[in-house]
Amino acid sequence: MAVIASAPGKVLITGGYLVLERPNAGIVLSTNARFYAIVKPLYGELRPECWLWSWTDLKLTSPQMGRETIYKMSLKHFTLQCTSSETRNPFVEYAVQYAVAAAYATADNDRKNLLQKLLLQGFDITILGSNDFYSYRNQIEAHGLPLTPESLASLLPFTSITLNSEQSDGQNSKPEVAKTGLGSSAAMTTAVVAALLNYLGVVNLTSYSGAQHQENLDVVHIIAQTAHCMAQGKVGSGFDVSSAVYGSHRYIRFSPEVISSAQNALMALPLEEVISAVLKGKWDHERTKFSLPPLMKLLLGEPGTGGSSTPSMVGAVKNWQKSDPQKSLDTWRQLSEANTTLEAQLNRLSKLAEEHWETYKGVIYYCSMHQSEKWIKQPSDAVSQEIVKALFGAREAMLNIRCYMKLMGLAAGIPIEPDSQTELLDATMNMPGVLLAGVPGAGGFDAVFAVTLGDSGNDLAKAWSSHNVLALLVREDPHGVLIENSDPRTNQITSGIHSVRIV
Repeated sequence: MAVIASAPGKVLITGGYLVLERPNAGIVLSTNARFYAIVKPLYGELRPECWLWSWTDLKLTSPQMGRETIYKMSLKHFTLQCTSSETRNPFVEYAVQYAVAAAYATADNDRKNLLQKLLLQGFDITILGSNDFYSYRNQIEAHGLPLTPESLASLLPFTSITLNSEQSDGQNSKPEVAKTGLGSSAAMTTAVVAALLNYLGVVNLTSYSGAQHQENLDVVHIIAQTAHCMAQGKVGSGFDVSSAVYGSHRYIRFSPEVISSAQNALMALPLEEVISAVLKGKWDHERTKFSLPPLMKLLLGEPGTGGSSTPSMVGAVKNWQKSDPQKSLDTWRQLSEANTTLEAQLNRLSKLAEEHWETYKGVIYYCSMHQSEKWIKQPSDAVSQEIVKALFGAREAMLNIRCYMKLMGLAAGIPIEPDSQTELLDATMNMPGVLLAGVPGAGGFDAVFAVTLGDSGNDLAKAWSSHNVLALLVREDPHGVLIENSDPRTNQITSGIHSVRIV
């Protein structure tokens, strides 16, 4: 019986760089772009001699990259040996090792017998990522299509990712994977961990409410977070994995020691014991419910400049902090204050929508059709004035965030908000109905984001197209990791439409 799990991509709209250090918060929105992991037994029947085996088999298939990788897995140490010539995927490898170790660490003796049987049947794992995780500009332009969401929507779900041509020595190079910055590795790791933990009986994610479901999500988060950090070779902030598990929220990172201690313990202890300790460790990350106010939409635009390396940019900022501690501390504080202000204004708008829905709806509808300079003409009563005041407060906070992020980039010698992005974002914020625009996360040349009012996003998508910016199909979707009912390829899921979940 196959288990299919999916986990969403993310957009960090506040907290870039700051979220690396406690107690700074970041607002992370999960999206309808999802990574899927399909786990099923590799062998239907067990041979009598298999109970003497000290290893089992694992097949990992990535149809979008045209890859099938074969592994042998130790039943004692849970180590993986690649037996095929394909490039290895460390994120999936660590996800498998740590999920299996977690199953043994939490099982009683009776359960371990069943686990042994499941392992001896082998694992057949297929991974699939929604089109929005990857850039398909080259394919769209090669077919002479315009850079519009409609052209993206015309692609088949899970379209193959462009591969480099053969090298002069006749050997195939690694696939050229141009990404949009939605956190594909975190979503993929989380989906694989969730599918395996559910398959092995560690958690039951088929129920979407209650304390037990929350406990199950916490287990998925701990294993996915640990596996992702190990695969990256460093302990990051973890907001991308957190949103992949829990969905949209306000995030404060965990203390890095909870994972770094596990890294050290791996040198001396069996993996099963290390994972047991990690599961019992003090995970002090904080999550607060958050989503965009009603009648607001998240829109992403891909400028086609190739993306950026987040680790190298983070390294440059850390070096700047060390070289100029006072200046960096001042910028850090101002940026934190702007982040807090934006969060407060958005929460205020959500509260006003809840308390004065008709008035709120009318103001948003009016503002969606006008540039921000004309919003001030709308208010005629106190509530309307308060709504418009909050809208302007959010805009001002976003402009301050952009200002301090750009200053930080200039000081650190990296393009956090490159001039080309500044020009695009300024033009975007001057469009009718646009509330916010910025570079998400660590910034650079990844896709930019905008938050639009009402239906103004349609006009923005057209305006972006005229500036050679491709509006993606991504939207905010507050759901985190899910167990799916069927193979997404048979559901004809497009990158712009996701199956509805009632939670």
